[in-house]
Amino acid sequence: MPSSFTPPRQVKIGDAAAFAGCTPRAIRHYHEIGLLPEPERGGDGRRRYGYEDMIRLLWVRRTADAGIALDDVRDAFTGGGDIAGVLERLEGSLAAQEEELRRQRTAVQRMRAEGSRMGLLSDFVADRLKGLPEGSLRAADLDTLLVTERIFGPLGAAVQAGRFVALATNPVLRAESDRVDAAEEALDDGVAVDDPRVALVAAERHAFESALQTFLEESGQNEADDALFDAWDALHPAPADDLGPVEREPGSMSAFEAVGKMPYDFSPARLRCMELALELSVRDSA
Repeated sequence: MPSSFTPPRQVKIGDAAAFAGCTPRAIRHYHEIGLLPEPERGGDGRRRYGYEDMIRLLWVRRTADAGIALDDVRDAFTGGGDIAGVLERLEGSLAAQEEELRRQRTAVQRMRAEGSRMGLLSDFVADRLKGLPEGSLRAADLDTLLVTERIFGPLGAAVQAGRFVALATNPVLRAESDRVDAAEEALDDGVAVDDPRVALVAAERHAFESALQTFLEESGQNEADDALFDAWDALHPAPADDLGPVEREPGSMSAFEAVGKMPYDFSPARLRCMELALELSVRDSA
């Protein structure tokens, strides 16, 4: 990660709302009805949202956007289960409003078919993940794809999904990924940026990413990515005479703006580790 940019460790409610595509008032309402736990507050008494808070908020927004009532969303999240746990009751209400709620019914049916929150991701992303062994895709993987889809759109998340397909189908890579992830997480605030462990973990991360890239190339995943771009272009053809600047939708953000509003609780040592791993990658590429 370039030293010129440091992701926030926590964000205020305004930035959280902007990233999730809602309003601060909506977030406060989620707190009031028990759908979103109250986060810790800073020294100024204002709410501060961390990574886990944002993940929860994004799933809540995605579920609500699918047309599911907030009470049902709360039941799904607070009941210890997943979205699929409330689908049978939802389908009854959807059947009574077939035409008016066509989009909601489609989302519910997709969630039932997937049996998890994967049904809340865009079709473009979910299609890339179909056919994986049961239990091979983790909740954290879906969280990551949700964030990527919010920042870079369905195409960016679908490309990233290839990484999780590789990990799901290669136990050796999955085990090494878990080990390196744990080593990075251990670089907490108690570790100095010049601690020898920082450079060691950076080298381990670089070695793993190189091995993963080799697997992606040998398994044909890179060709699958090319096909994704072609399929996306076919679904979203650009007008031949559209040579002017692209107009952004109201309330939308650039990728750079979105990244700056997504909190990651990375310590200085972990950020330094990421920088070193990136430097190793650039050196090898050169």
